[in-house]
Amino acid sequence: MGSVVVDCGDPEALARFWVAVTGYRMDEPEAEQGAVRWVMLRAPAGQPNLAFQKVPEPKQGKNRVHVDLYTADEQAEAARIEALRATRISVSEDPDDVFIVLADPEGNEFCVCRQS
Repeated sequence: MGSVVVDCGDPEALARFWVAVTGYRMDEPEAEQGAVRWVMLRAPAGQPNLAFQKVPEPKQGKNRVHVDLYTADEQAEAARIEALRATRISVSEDPDDVFIVLADPEGNEFCVCRQS
């Protein structure tokens, strides 16, 4: 797999948020006519990269694709990410499938899942 690409209004700002979330390495942003249009985050070997591309329209509705982040303590990890400006959307009530749904600063949903 290569990359998961996220459409967004401000690729550089959103990429910086995701660097803080994931620890991925950010490539130099690609600009066109002085405006950043594309930013790639490089993942550790064997994991998909994340990329952010500028689009003119805002996000509307629910994501059709989302990222799952796995952790031993989903509550602590969600709190850490919320401190980075994520918004809590919901919490699973299924004890066999524990996860918290968050949204990044542009409203793209992702899950923080308990690693089993």
